[in-house]
Amino acid sequence: MTEQQPQPLPDSQRFERGTDGPKVIVAGVDGSDSSLRAAAYASGLARRQNALLALVYVQPVLPAGAALGAPVADTTGEIAEGLVAEIREAAERVRGIWDVRWEFHTFRGDPYSGLVTAADELTADAVVVGASESAGHRIIGSVAVRLVKAGRWPVTVVP
Repeated sequence: MTEQQPQPLPDSQRFERGTDGPKVIVAGVDGSDSSLRAAAYASGLARRQNALLALVYVQPVLPAGAALGAPVADTTGEIAEGLVAEIREAAERVRGIWDVRWEFHTFRGDPYSGLVTAADELTADAVVVGASESAGHRIIGSVAVRLVKAGRWPVTVVP
């Protein structure tokens, strides 16, 4: 009986996510209570793992005419600025006690595609999102469910 030695993997298969814990944790934020709880949860994960916390806001893009002349881009830009200000304020309050490396990113598109793009571009090891607060998502599926079904990263859904 001969013992077979394992064959080395080709270079294209050598990359392995999460071997030493996550290095980048993406958290989707939109200003809702559940997304802010998700950001707080992700912050704790990032602190314990010494990972980078990438907070991501996806600015919705509405089809032409859907906004009926409302300055949608200005509004979503103001939301992003408000979120950054709120995050900076919270980080200052806990500086020295709860130090977390974090970045804020904005992407444009629908929330699911924006978070997928963010996670891919930032080479995320994990994604954290808040549970949907919309009753309609029970029928068409929430962003969280779609991210889980994508099966590309560990996804934590925070209630």
